[in-house]
Amino acid sequence: MSVLPLDAADEVAPEPAAPTARRRGMPWFLRRPGGLLGAAWLVLIVVASFTAPLWRPYRVDDQDLAHRLALPSGAHLLGTDPLGRDLLSRVVTAGAEPLLASFVTVVVAFGIGLPLALIAAERGRRVERVLSRSTEVMLALPLVIILLAVIGVIGAQTYVVMAVLGVLISAAVYRIMLGVAQSVRQRLYIDAARVNGIGSLKVNLVHVLPSMATVAAVQAAQLFGIGLLINAGLAFLGFGPGEPQPSWGFMIQDASKHIYDDPWLLVPSGLALALTVVAANELADALAHRAAGERTVARRRPGRTPASPADGAPSASAVLEVRGLTVAVDGGPTLVSDVSFSLGAGRVLGLVGESGCGKTMTARSLLGLLPDGVSVSGGAILWRGRDLVGLSERELNAVRGQEIAMISQEPMVALDPMFSIAYQLTQPLRRFRGLSRTEARSTAVELLEQVGIVDPARVLKSFPHQLSGGMAQRVAIALALTGRPKLLIADEPTTALDVTVQAEILTLLRDLVREIDLSIVIVSHDLGVVADLCDDVAVMYAGEVVESGTAAAVLDEPAHPYTMALLRANPHVPEGAAVPVRLASIAGAVPPPGSWPSGCRFASRCRFARDECRKPFPALPAHGSGSVRCIRVDELQREQVTWDADAVGAELETGAGVPA
Repeated sequence: MSVLPLDAADEVAPEPAAPTARRRGMPWFLRRPGGLLGAAWLVLIVVASFTAPLWRPYRVDDQDLAHRLALPSGAHLLGTDPLGRDLLSRVVTAGAEPLLASFVTVVVAFGIGLPLALIAAERGRRVERVLSRSTEVMLALPLVIILLAVIGVIGAQTYVVMAVLGVLISAAVYRIMLGVAQSVRQRLYIDAARVNGIGSLKVNLVHVLPSMATVAAVQAAQLFGIGLLINAGLAFLGFGPGEPQPSWGFMIQDASKHIYDDPWLLVPSGLALALTVVAANELADALAHRAAGERTVARRRPGRTPASPADGAPSASAVLEVRGLTVAVDGGPTLVSDVSFSLGAGRVLGLVGESGCGKTMTARSLLGLLPDGVSVSGGAILWRGRDLVGLSERELNAVRGQEIAMISQEPMVALDPMFSIAYQLTQPLRRFRGLSRTEARSTAVELLEQVGIVDPARVLKSFPHQLSGGMAQRVAIALALTGRPKLLIADEPTTALDVTVQAEILTLLRDLVREIDLSIVIVSHDLGVVADLCDDVAVMYAGEVVESGTAAAVLDEPAHPYTMALLRANPHVPEGAAVPVRLASIAGAVPPPGSWPSGCRFASRCRFARDECRKPFPALPAHGSGSVRCIRVDELQREQVTWDADAVGAELETGAGVPA
């Protein structure tokens, strides 16, 4: 029987309607109430101010002396000032100049500060030092005194004065954006772009600036509000537009004279200024929190599916129980669904699968370190009987480092380049263990010796960039051990290392498991690493566990076609075994979240798939205490079917179907 093509209707399961679906067409910063209201007010005040001459009920200098200091009425919706002039007409007309002047300040400040930050981040330490010292001098200058001196020379020319303000504030913009630019330029894709021959200007425009956009937008919104206040303050002091041209600052100053006999006079102009500044800051806050709002790490959402009663209590031998774990984008697709596994004390569990299968998301959820806008929406993570899902940041911080620690796949990301190794090791030792400075340094030496560093005194004095990859990974492991954790999450800990160093790191992890009874969850693509280090294995595909069990059982007798294919594609050939003519390959790619089929998610790539594989079915028991998601498992094992590389090659060459 040939493998039948999947019908599109069968392949993609319909997603349940999200509560925020009606908002998905909106920009992400408008999905927060504060951002939406702030943007609405700013649009309203800008449109009203710049179109005021077309619709205002009175001219700004029209006087009605018979109705001086009048309260709101049908003739004057916001009342009148001491000369009987209409407050509504004056307030909306006065908004155009401070809004435009504040915009000039933002443009000048970012027009100077942002390019300088990009240049300093790109050109290196010498250029950065010169620019930083220069901006520090600018930050030390008395801003208000300089503005008053400029006014004394050129007069109250609002736009020129606000442009000078932008020049002075550009130093602060530079300092903020420099840190962001330096962080972005350390990412691997920046180096890849440079290696590919992309010029400096294009790297900045295409790669660096988009990554800085959120921070820049937040700072611009806040600076806009500051510009409004400074502009109003200068006008309050008498350095604004002359009469009869209105300004918010002068109107507030005029109203302050009548605070006792007519307090309402302060309300229209003061409220217009206050709401505009608050709206700018609310918009900045919304920009800072991205699409899903403020980051909530591994929190329970109202629609979270609870773990079943059977899953609520951990087994007697397990220190970690994950039951029905589901991770999803808030208001978006599911990334990991119904993942379950357990881990005993002193054992090593391997999460295996291709990129995009949900391994890292699963591992990071154990520590509550999911990205912004992603959270646990179902299931339970039981650590020593305590459910970590739904804990606050403060409660999770008591677990992180001291009970559960993590090793990154890239040690240079885990180590701060600004501080020495001694500082980075002694600080958590003093925090976690309450040691003195001398005791912490002595313990840091012991930790470095424990992870196999032969010259710990020299390494302590070094900075991360002075270490090799293997040495940095050993330091990262020592850093993870500072809190005496009982569980270590290792995300591809040997990916960036050469073969010899990989073997040393694996030996080190094995020794740690044996010596301090450490449990480890290791994420890896390398089945050789899994076979060498792991006691248990969970094979993941498209966000779910397709096969689990002890490492010996899963690797020696794989039950799921995906596991078979991974093993046949493994380039490591056991000693004494025949070298295959060609390695097996798996056609196609892992389906992205939101496009998972309703049945077996591997069916579209499986040589053994049938029509019944495309319908939902539960996981079946396998390998004793493990499981497998394949309804043909008994049939395939009975026929001793394997993922044959030669058969796959023949199929690709002839175009013939592969027998099921």
